[in-house]
Amino acid sequence: MSRKPNRPLRPPLKKKSDAIEILDRDPRESRGARDDDAQPGRKDAHLNADPRGPRTPRPPRAGGAPAPRRPRIEGDPVRHPDAHRSALGQPEGGERPVRGRGPGGGRNAPTTLSEPERLQKVLAQAGVASRREIEEWVVAGRISVNGLPASLGQKIGPGDRVKVNGKLVPLRFTQRSPRVLIYHKPEGEIVSRDDPEGRPTVFERLPILRKGRWLAVGRLDFNTSGLLLFTNDGDLANKLMHPRYELEREYAVRILGELTEEQVKSLTDGIQLEDGPAKFNLLRDEGGEGANHWYRVTISEGRNREVRRMFEAVGLTVSRLMRVRYGSVELPARLKRGMWMEMPEAEACALAGLPPPQQSRQQDLRDKRPVKLHRTQAR
Repeated sequence: MSRKPNRPLRPPLKKKSDAIEILDRDPRESRGARDDDAQPGRKDAHLNADPRGPRTPRPPRAGGAPAPRRPRIEGDPVRHPDAHRSALGQPEGGERPVRGRGPGGGRNAPTTLSEPERLQKVLAQAGVASRREIEEWVVAGRISVNGLPASLGQKIGPGDRVKVNGKLVPLRFTQRSPRVLIYHKPEGEIVSRDDPEGRPTVFERLPILRKGRWLAVGRLDFNTSGLLLFTNDGDLANKLMHPRYELEREYAVRILGELTEEQVKSLTDGIQLEDGPAKFNLLRDEGGEGANHWYRVTISEGRNREVRRMFEAVGLTVSRLMRVRYGSVELPARLKRGMWMEMPEAEACALAGLPPPQQSRQQDLRDKRPVKLHRTQAR
């Protein structure tokens, strides 16, 4: 029979009062004696001994009163109550450094805006909506400032309380680098937050923002797939969508049949739709036969179902439509349907016309690594 290894046993408690004595003991005793309380007889007592020898206790002051302070003499330096923080590398005056990522960190540190800004600009930066939508809401009376209806062109500051539809909006008076998502929309999703029919929406697949919300840059209809951009910056969304900027959209189009020279000329010269004239900037034959004939087209606006309606106007039906480029942003070949990736900060700033973020060489090298792709399930 093998013997069990010897284990130190806790001495049994003799009576209940012993247990009370252990619980009432000073907790510092369980951590061992301090340096000036070295236990005699221990082998390591010399390690805890004070090399200056035993200390002699001070005689108690008469009456237990504290020692009087020396009166301040003119010319003595004035010590700030928080001046000790300067020795720890913190600013004098007791102010702690602002938490966040500096020039060597990840995203660019925010720049505080000192003067009042236009209402629609501040709300757009907060990700509430685009400037055009906010202006429409102001006219409709859906926005109030300090309890009064807002007006177009009104300026606000950090002390103002702004409500949209009766709900207080957390304002952000800082200029941050915008965030941009590149999403490969599959067919069968709508670009809307709510759908009465209960169809899946693209917003169910996007990452959750702590502040603000994702704004879709343009739309793709239910049966159209391809590149779809999202941003948390209303100004950038407005810039990318506004007709005056004439950003090109490029599509791959599959039609039933083949275009004639006359039809190509009509589509590139311009045709009349129910909501105004429309034309393709480019129409190129990509090959194919029968029901699998592909074309590449570009257009400088984004009206509802415009590409499909243009082909229908010349007697042809689009069987598949896919957006492959929006402005200077192309759909990455490795970004599969239903997946999204975040645009690097420097590229997002360039897209918004902002100066590039300050960053260290290490961060610059990190930005050049392959961008992580995400496949998310609908929430």
